[in-house]
Amino acid sequence: MADVSTPARSSHDFAAHRVRGGGTTIFAEITALAIEHGAVNLGQGAPDFDAPESVRDAARRAIDAGRNQYATSTGETALREAIARHSARFYGETLDPVREITVTTGATEALFCAAMAFVDPGDEVIVFEPTYDSYVPGIRMAGGTPVPVALRAPDFRFDPDELRAAFTPRTRVIYVNTPHNPTGTVFNDEELELLAALCIEHDVLAVTDEVYEHIVFSGATHRRLSSLPGMRERTLTISSAGKTFSATGWKIGWTLGPEPLQRAIRGVHQWTTFATSTPMQHAMAEALDLPDSYYQTLRDDYEARRDILMDVVAATPLVPIRPDGSYFIVAGIDGMGHADARSFARWMATDVGVAVIPCSSFYLDSREGDRYVRLCFCKGWPTLEAAAERLRTLSA
Repeated sequence: MADVSTPARSSHDFAAHRVRGGGTTIFAEITALAIEHGAVNLGQGAPDFDAPESVRDAARRAIDAGRNQYATSTGETALREAIARHSARFYGETLDPVREITVTTGATEALFCAAMAFVDPGDEVIVFEPTYDSYVPGIRMAGGTPVPVALRAPDFRFDPDELRAAFTPRTRVIYVNTPHNPTGTVFNDEELELLAALCIEHDVLAVTDEVYEHIVFSGATHRRLSSLPGMRERTLTISSAGKTFSATGWKIGWTLGPEPLQRAIRGVHQWTTFATSTPMQHAMAEALDLPDSYYQTLRDDYEARRDILMDVVAATPLVPIRPDGSYFIVAGIDGMGHADARSFARWMATDVGVAVIPCSSFYLDSREGDRYVRLCFCKGWPTLEAAAERLRTLSA
């Protein structure tokens, strides 16, 4: 008979150590403040305009055609073949859609699968910081140790000597995000060549996050790390459709790379989501085959939005840093009279009426990030105009 005198565990006691202390993300906090105070939300990086009508029509056709049951775990054939065509078209890269492509539920699932598939307890994983917020939790859940290498203002590039020093005998993986969130940095050929040389020298796997691959502005070029000599067999390329087609809620992502890497990814993927939304996969298969004019218009439209928001922010006491890619602007807040970026972001949402994200949430040590906030410009023109009107009050 159970000892009824033994007190029951609290709900906190049932939680595994790996998930304790996570709390609410800064994105949820700032979004809640924006809703409460009617702030224009330039915080969370989700467009407030819709996917192209042709892409939405493709989803409706897939639903009406009965494509509503479980998809093939590795991804619907139509989508994997479209991804292979996309790689050949834009990068001259030949991929086997059966063995070298796996469809995931967004890039975030792919990143989590990569951590579980390639990181053992005690391994070190290099990340560039500021770093997208899902990298470090996944690495730590796998038992790995994140090792930060700074992208330093004002241009947010890494120091080659600092990068070399980060590689040790325990380094197993390096995460490379280009175009970069939140800074908009696009790594150039010289930087990619150094990354490749160090990965080869130290026998390290590169996991590249390239979800902003088609949002790259004049003067910059996105090049896949996997295309460099000696890197194809040691690079897992991750991308997704959400940013390119303004359908972040559909959560269609993929991993590209040689069969041994895909076997490892699929070994995790089959026990997590197992499969990704079937009709949305068929819609994205059609989307990837849109003409070059679609991709050019996407870049042009985002570049126009970037330039407008840059001009607005530059006219305030904030100090914006022009991004080469992605749909974010990082701005310095020195001299704004706030102790840290989080308190500044709260004040912006409640008093100015514009929601922004404190960059401290992208750093292992928040002190450097406390000098910056991130604004996103993946918004319709009415939203950007409303934000501009309120941002101008900072100069009043």
